[in-house]
Amino acid sequence: MALKAIGLNCSLKGSGKEPSSTDKMIALIASELAGRGIECTGTVRVADLNVKPGVTSDEGEGDDWPDLRRRILAHDILIFGTPVWLGQMSSLAKRVLERMDAFLSETDERGRMPSYSKVAVLAVVGNEDGAHGISAHVYQGLNDTGWTIPAGAVSYWVGEAMGKTDFQDLPQVPEKVSQAAAMAASNAAHLARLLKDEAYPGVSN
Repeated sequence: MALKAIGLNCSLKGSGKEPSSTDKMIALIASELAGRGIECTGTVRVADLNVKPGVTSDEGEGDDWPDLRRRILAHDILIFGTPVWLGQMSSLAKRVLERMDAFLSETDERGRMPSYSKVAVLAVVGNEDGAHGISAHVYQGLNDTGWTIPAGAVSYWVGEAMGKTDFQDLPQVPEKVSQAAAMAASNAAHLARLLKDEAYPGVSN
């Protein structure tokens, strides 16, 4: 069975607005995954949805999280993309992690969360410092909620502080960024295949 990946763009901009540098970084990783036999089904722009605040898997009428949760968990690899805002992940990225908190109480008979044996990598872009701090916080949030983080799991680009150039405006992707995307994709694909063949065993009660 072919493995599948989905991108999650936590930009503050909806898809009807100007293009997103976060989309470009997610697409870079997705392209590397596709070259390694992973089916990439597209990217969801969280700003297009009504993901309500909360820490359960369904916050009631009008909440788009239940369907997004289902779509995410139908894949083997998550490309979690966020811009840098005020040196931090976006508020939508934080909200997604908060909604995943429900996984902690949704374990199976062996204590495994719905995200167990699934792999997550990170895409970060911005015009200021923050990529390393964001990676640390997102890694911890994803790990707490059951995702597996491979080695070299982030591809990022940050331009000059308070600068005007966005990642999507660059004439070409810097070599180091391309290398980071290739490594993240290679490690994610390898790890996802291992976990698909032999999932985490969990523990017996």
